[in-house]
Amino acid sequence: MAGEVSFFELGVRDPAPAREFYSELFGWRMKPGPSGEENGFQIETENIAGGLHGGDDGAGPYLFFRVDDIRAAAERVRELGGEADLNDHSGPGPSGTFAFCRDNQGSSFGLHEPARAQP
Repeated sequence: MAGEVSFFELGVRDPAPAREFYSELFGWRMKPGPSGEENGFQIETENIAGGLHGGDDGAGPYLFFRVDDIRAAAERVRELGGEADLNDHSGPGPSGTFAFCRDNQGSSFGLHEPARAQP
């Protein structure tokens, strides 16, 4: 496991005004997400890929740490006394596969296995 931050996700009430806000604030480029722009956007930055999804009023940012094998990493989280929930409905997809986790003290974080390049 490399452990560097490889993906971030912003939860907002309504994705359309959030797209305008963050695009204007940071100059981020956004394109419709896999479930369509009414549900969210893929964020393109200079260094870390991201996403923006709706229906999550007042949520904070989610940070996801890169792993090479999401299932093995999720199992290791559990072995160490944490919790891991693979988000199979979103992956593997164009951005990869994700797991929402809590450490052995209840702090939230995520795991991210980036999508592999197609031959």
